[in-house]
Amino acid sequence: MAATLKDATAIVGIGQTAFAKHLPAGEKELACRAILAALDDAGISPAEVDAFASYTMEETDEVEVAKAIGAGDVTFFSKVGYGGGGSCATVGHLAAAVATGQASVGVAWRSRKRGSGPRPWRNTTAQLPTPGQWTRPFGLLRPADEIGMLARRYMHEYGATRDHLFNVALACRNRANQNPAAIMYERPLTREMYMTARWISEPLCLFDNCLETDGALACVVVSAARARDCRHKPVYVHSVAQGLPAQHHGMVNYWTDDPLSGPAWTAARHLWKQADFGPADVDVAQIYDAFTPLVPLSLEGYGFCGRGEGAAFTEGGALEIGGRLPLNTGGGGLSEAYVHGFNLITEGVKQLRGASTAQVPDAATCLVTAGEGVPTSAILLRA
Repeated sequence: MAATLKDATAIVGIGQTAFAKHLPAGEKELACRAILAALDDAGISPAEVDAFASYTMEETDEVEVAKAIGAGDVTFFSKVGYGGGGSCATVGHLAAAVATGQASVGVAWRSRKRGSGPRPWRNTTAQLPTPGQWTRPFGLLRPADEIGMLARRYMHEYGATRDHLFNVALACRNRANQNPAAIMYERPLTREMYMTARWISEPLCLFDNCLETDGALACVVVSAARARDCRHKPVYVHSVAQGLPAQHHGMVNYWTDDPLSGPAWTAARHLWKQADFGPADVDVAQIYDAFTPLVPLSLEGYGFCGRGEGAAFTEGGALEIGGRLPLNTGGGGLSEAYVHGFNLITEGVKQLRGASTAQVPDAATCLVTAGEGVPTSAILLRA
C-alpha cells in the first residue's frame, strides 16, 4: 500500500501580527513576531524548531529567522514558488518532512509589506520572464489585468455577471465585519457601493481586488502523536496537493486548449484521491481570493459544482454562514488581509478549533486553497 500523509501530522500553533496598510516594523521583525506567537500558541520552545518552509518571494530567509528566534539545529528547509500558489504547499512540505522523520517541529510563515512597499511590476529594468513577454508589451501589466481577461472570457462562455462577483465580495466582507483583526472590520459593503466603484481592470472593480497589506502569519506543524500533548485541539493535515497543469502559462493560460481549466483542477484530482471524504463533506472552505473570479473558478476545479456552474453556485447566500459552503470566514484576502493566502490557513485552523469570529457550527472538515491561475496547492484539514 502506498504511503500517504493522511492525518500523520497536525497544525498545533498559529500566530499573526496586526494587519494594516502600513506597519513600522520590517518584514523580518514581523515574521519573527508571528512565528514566536505561533510557537507560544502551541506551547513549544523556539529551540525545538528544526524545520522551516516559506515562499520563494519571502524576503526573510530561514537563516535569519532561525537565529532571531533561537532555533536549534535545522534539518529541513524549503521554499515554494509562484506567490500565492505556494501557501498551502508550505504546510505540505513540513507535513512530509515531519511524517518521514526529517524533522520534528516545523514552522511555515509569510511576512509581507505590500501595503507600504513597492509593486513588483513597476520594475522596468528587470528582464521579463517568458509569460510576461507575451502580456506586458500588450498592456496586461498587473495580475488584475490578466485575471480581468480570464473573467471576461468566463462571463462570455458561461453567463456569469457582476452580480455573481459581488456575491463573493459580499460574503468575504460580511465575515470581515465580524472579525476585529480584519482591515475591513465594521466597514460594510453594499451592492450600490460595488456597482458604482471605480474600475481597476474591467470587468474587475475596486472590490473585486484583494487588499494591499502589511503583516505576517505563521503556523507550527508536528506529528499527530506529539500534537495530542500540545495546548490546543490538533487540526490534522488530512490531504495535500500541488498542481501544475500541462502547458500551463501563468494567469492568462494562453497555451492551453482551455484557459479556464486552471491549476485547481490538477491539484484537486490528487487532493481528493488521497482523502477519505469528498467535496460534499467539506463543512467550511477558505478559497484563495486575490480576485473575486478566482472563487467560482476554484469552486468548479475542486468539485463543488459542475463546469460553468461556479457563478450560479454563489447565488442565494450559498457562501454565507448557513449556506451551502461558507467560505473565507475571516474575510479572506478581499477583506481581512492579503498576505499571499496564509491567513486562509490560520482561519481554517480557527474554524476546526471552534475559535473563529464567524464560527461554522460543528465544523470538522475544511478545504484551504492557494492561488488559482498560477501553479497552486491545497490542503484538507480535519478536526
